[in-house]
Amino acid sequence: MDEFMKAAIDEAKKGQNENGIPIGSVLVLNGKIVGRGHNKRVQDNDPVTHAEIDCLRNAGRVGNYKNTVLYSTLMPCYLCAGAVVQFGIKKVYAGESETFSGAKEFMESHGVEVIDLNNDECKNLMKEFIEKNPKLWNEDIGEL
Repeated sequence: MDEFMKAAIDEAKKGQNENGIPIGSVLVLNGKIVGRGHNKRVQDNDPVTHAEIDCLRNAGRVGNYKNTVLYSTLMPCYLCAGAVVQFGIKKVYAGESETFSGAKEFMESHGVEVIDLNNDECKNLMKEFIEKNPKLWNEDIGEL
């Protein structure tokens, strides 16, 4: 497995260990991780602290994002896809899109290359979480 997706999975597990939603993300520039984050909606009582948003916040101002690559354990939603497009990130690796289809077409329509890795570990993290926490999951995706 790619070291960057492994780092994103590690972030997802941090979120899970904090009784949050197990989604993680890393931002890579020139082969180095410059930002890490995980979904903290539960922990911070903040509806917009998705993994990708937390990752971008933690990366800080990197200047031009066109040479960065975003890794996320789950296909980014429209909120996070909007951030990808807004900042000009040109490539996104998603661990999976089976449990949540996200906004792949939106990103692609704005010139972002989106690669769905269909990763079993990412799928299993989400499936187990959704089975145990359906109400929290439905809140996270706006389907309450």
